[in-house]
Amino acid sequence: MDADGVTFACATTAERRVARRAGARPALVGLGAANGVPEGPVISFGLAGALRDGLLSGTVLDATRVVDPHGAVLWEGGPLGVDGAQAVTMLAADEVVDDPAERRRLHELTGADAVDLESGPLARSGRLQGVLRAVSDTPERQLNGISDSVSATGAYDWPGLARAFARRPRGFVRAAADAKRALDRLGAATKGWSS
Repeated sequence: MDADGVTFACATTAERRVARRAGARPALVGLGAANGVPEGPVISFGLAGALRDGLLSGTVLDATRVVDPHGAVLWEGGPLGVDGAQAVTMLAADEVVDDPAERRRLHELTGADAVDLESGPLARSGRLQGVLRAVSDTPERQLNGISDSVSATGAYDWPGLARAFARRPRGFVRAAADAKRALDRLGAATKGWSS
């Protein structure tokens, strides 16, 4: 697939910055596409959480299917063809899934490999052309509250960030490093693909 004319739908300002640096045309849709879905064809772009063991932080994902929490298919298509990306099934969740047991349960129930909040609304819009994500958190390496540092609109929530850091400083720093690694790898993979 050619990236020309396609909008990269990003949940957060950090993801939008990565897409822009990679030469893509990004739009900030917010968490769960709270800001709405852009017109025209879109790619769901950003971070994801692994639902199964074996998907390490930083793994780039190129989804061929999006399913809901019951396993019903919301979207299916060919991979985007990003070098080094793993073809996966993405779970469209309505809320952050961080509990290891819940991640494994959802994997077993739906067959999904990873989870995000935006691919579902994008798939339901009928505009989704693909899903390009990178794993930031896994059943073994949880978010440790870092998800509280982003508002629904996708901007940083500085008080939430401070509270998350105060509750679990070591875990927060590790989760932030995992997210940065994932975004760096996603940006590098996208730059090579979209240029």
